Amino acid sequence: MKVVGKNIVIKETVDKSTTTKSGLFLGEKHREDVRYKEGTIVIPGNDVNAVKKGDIIYFDKHAGFKLEVEKELYTIIKENDIVVVL
Repeated sequence: MKVVGKNIVIKETVDKSTTTKSGLFLGEKHREDVRYKEGTIVIPGNDVNAVKKGDIIYFDKHAGFKLEVEKELYTIIKENDIVVVL
């Protein structure tokens, strides 16, 4: 797979459950207060300079789109959708 431009292929981190103050477990879909998701860079595009393969990032959960390649689900985002690089 070759990625062009400022596009980045990422693998989203598996959803982590959160416990409320009363002890209820909330999945990622129920955590509307969290705007950003964690992922790992799989392939950066040829015009991407800020990140490299293997970097762990946080990105806007509304950004990008999903793509299935060889039965693996990836998320494609733009470089400017990244807010934090760990």
